[in-house]
Amino acid sequence: MKKDLSPEQCEELLKILKTRFEKNMNRHKDLEWVKVQAKLEANTEKLWSLNEMERTGGEPDVVGYDKKTGEYIFYDCSVESPKDRRSLCYDREAHEERI
Repeated sequence: MKKDLSPEQCEELLKILKTRFEKNMNRHKDLEWVKVQAKLEANTEKLWSLNEMERTGGEPDVVGYDKKTGEYIFYDCSVESPKDRRSLCYDREAHEERI
């Protein structure tokens, strides 16, 4: 299975993530989008996982920063479980991505 996005898909996803980041500053009060975006652009393979969350009806957003590892933590912040993921077992890796 192909696990990378085209440059156009990356750009579109980054726009969506930035908009969500700006609309929900309460989730990441002390974080700056410029730093998050730089980390994503340096680790484009992580965009695939975030895109999969988005594609299946989720709303990935930054919820924290791990100072020990230097990673930003993304959770799926949709209000309810997306339709395509209901009746499935919880999988921490499917709901969290670190970059």
